[in-house]
Amino acid sequence: MVRKPASMYRRITGQAYTRREYMGGVPASRISQFDMGNLQADFPVVLTLKVKNRVQVRHTSMEAGRIAANKVLSAQAGVQGYHLSVRAFPHVVLRENKLATGAGADRVSSGMRCAFGKTVGTAARLERNQAILTVRTTADKVDIAKDALWRASMKFPSPCYIDIEKGKELVN
Repeated sequence: MVRKPASMYRRITGQAYTRREYMGGVPASRISQFDMGNLQADFPVVLTLKVKNRVQVRHTSMEAGRIAANKVLSAQAGVQGYHLSVRAFPHVVLRENKLATGAGADRVSSGMRCAFGKTVGTAARLERNQAILTVRTTADKVDIAKDALWRASMKFPSPCYIDIEKGKELVN
């Protein structure tokens, strides 16, 4: 998998590389579910986690944020008390030019010759104020949802904020 740190993939540089039909061996997205909780109920309060900066978020980071938020929500609000959805999809394919290191690496490595790179993962390109996670819940569980989104925001490379879209008269 990826040997380079995630901070190398956080900035948006160059054109998006998304045409999977032309490349072989693109790793599958780690995001296992995009909607969790009670999918049928109509909840009055909608909380959205949005990024403050233009950033690229790797699929492993999005899955870690989803797990963190879902763990808090299912434990404290109950499985029927919320609807969590992942709003971004990792379309952009990340490539890495792997270089050999250690003794004798100069005989094995080709350096920057044919440096197109192998696919190592996918990422979602997010613009400023774009939603990444959304939680729908009732007015009495708003504090639990805020805590869950705050924990999820720690997994993303950009500072985030929580926007309460509906039910503002129900919430302080």
